[in-house]
Amino acid sequence: MSECTPVRNTPAATLATSAGTRAGGRSRGAVALTAARVVLALFFGFSAFAKLIAHETAIESFDRMGWNQAAMYTIGGLEMAGAIALLIPVLAGVAAMAFCGLMAGASIVQLTLLDRMNAIMPALLIVLLVLIARERRGRTADLVALVRRRA
Repeated sequence: MSECTPVRNTPAATLATSAGTRAGGRSRGAVALTAARVVLALFFGFSAFAKLIAHETAIESFDRMGWNQAAMYTIGGLEMAGAIALLIPVLAGVAAMAFCGLMAGASIVQLTLLDRMNAIMPALLIVLLVLIARERRGRTADLVALVRRRA
């Protein structure tokens, strides 16, 4: 007759058996948000590229808003910087928060100057960006602490 050893409820055992974790210890949600960061980085990168090369659709949109090309290049530059930052783990939370502001502005512009029906897209992106910022809040706190130590 063999003896069975009881399973102890240690933090490591709890972590290893918690629902939604993968072999590497990352939750499915964290993996999904990492994938979302990459997709959003591509999305914002392509959007920025169109503005930075002065694609005719970008020029047309800014003309419809009554904004000049300097605004188009500025927004394109901010989008490209944010797209790159979304791919850098320590900067991803800050980038997501900055994009929330940019998307809030985009929603307002859609509502007031362009097509009201398209205002929902930036608003939906804000939800995803908030989830990314929340998931990266530990890294963002580490970054803030590093900056404060160096200042």
